[in-house]
Amino acid sequence: MPIKIPNTLPAKQVLTSENIFLMDEDRALRQDIRELQIIILNLMPLKQATETQLLRLLSNSPLQTEITLMSPKSHTSKNTPKEHLVSFYTTFDKIKSNKYDGMIITGAPIEHLDFEEVTYWDELKEIMEWTKINVTSTFHICWGAQAGLYYHYGIDKFNLPKKMFGIFTHDVLKPRCKLLRGFDDTFYAPHSRHTGVSEDKVIQHHELELLSHSSEAGVYIVMSKDEKHIFVTGHSEYDPLTLKQEYERDRNKGKAIELPKNYFPYDDENQYPQALWRSHAHLLYSNWLNYYVYQQTPYVIHKVGEKDK
Repeated sequence: MPIKIPNTLPAKQVLTSENIFLMDEDRALRQDIRELQIIILNLMPLKQATETQLLRLLSNSPLQTEITLMSPKSHTSKNTPKEHLVSFYTTFDKIKSNKYDGMIITGAPIEHLDFEEVTYWDELKEIMEWTKINVTSTFHICWGAQAGLYYHYGIDKFNLPKKMFGIFTHDVLKPRCKLLRGFDDTFYAPHSRHTGVSEDKVIQHHELELLSHSSEAGVYIVMSKDEKHIFVTGHSEYDPLTLKQEYERDRNKGKAIELPKNYFPYDDENQYPQALWRSHAHLLYSNWLNYYVYQQTPYVIHKVGEKDK
């Protein structure tokens, strides 16, 4: 998919070197086509890495997409240069009068906090309420998935005995669901979290469907029955070395951290990890864009949400 991004966004150079089809602003202006408008609320601390990971996955489709990056106004990022945020990010107060075909809400390393203790929780609640009418489909990742399940459906997270950390196998529970079209019966995905959500509560909720789970990692993909909200508790967007970097970061800080499970060959941290989840990650995002954004959103973007009134 030709992704329309700012000419100077650092992710552009990385993705171009990988032969990802990107479209800069100059070329996009010469095309007469209605591109999909996708907004990414990036809550991750290393925002530039997350941008590259998500744009890589959003590229795997013939659909033209224009990306808007957003960060909370009520929180100052300590790990991303201010110049980068000023150049490439917007805030909710500046875009809330707009409509979007799709939205991604990322994870955030704040699982130790109750949702109400998060500095930008009130702002996030306002954003999630806004998505009900102003976004065709919203894709929630990891902590963002837990926050969405809590806000929209009252399902709280719970603390795990130890960090769910590594690459785990998952089962397809609803093989006829379009989001999982083309998936193998069993597939891999990364997890990196200290909290989980109750599978029983998800199954018992009349507005939700559990699409995929793991015998070890638990709930993985949940979708609202109106198909407007998708919740993915893992990190299918992660690069091959992301878990290694997280492991080394925590070890260097003196934290009690185990090797990521099923990640390093022979559990040898000096070995290069294999990316066993890449194909299903691409499939997950392309299915979302095609079946839940492109096929559902109106051609006139200002009509997004009208069918829900």
